[in-house]
Amino acid sequence: MDYEAWFAARLAALRMEKDVSARDMSLSLGQSESYINKIENRRTLPSLKGFFYICAYLEITPQEFFNTEMVSPGKTKEIVREIGKLSPAQAEHVLQIIRDLNGRENR
Repeated sequence: MDYEAWFAARLAALRMEKDVSARDMSLSLGQSESYINKIENRRTLPSLKGFFYICAYLEITPQEFFNTEMVSPGKTKEIVREIGKLSPAQAEHVLQIIRDLNGRENR
């Protein structure tokens, strides 16, 4: 597996999910305007500290960044927060909808 390519693609996908430009994200991180672009185009990698800042900006943990089974960690957290406000019966309905969308049988 080409981990540098995967890292760059993962960062780009998560940044786009947040609907922010590479330039705006770079500047928000206190970096040059091309910082994120250079990472996404595989010209550089962030330092470990830089990676932690990127995760904080994206509002995800490093574990969530590397979790290949979680395509959209930001949206997942938002869904979990909202489901937590539902009654048990409502939450069960939402769970069934999610299972149907994922093509899994009811459990």
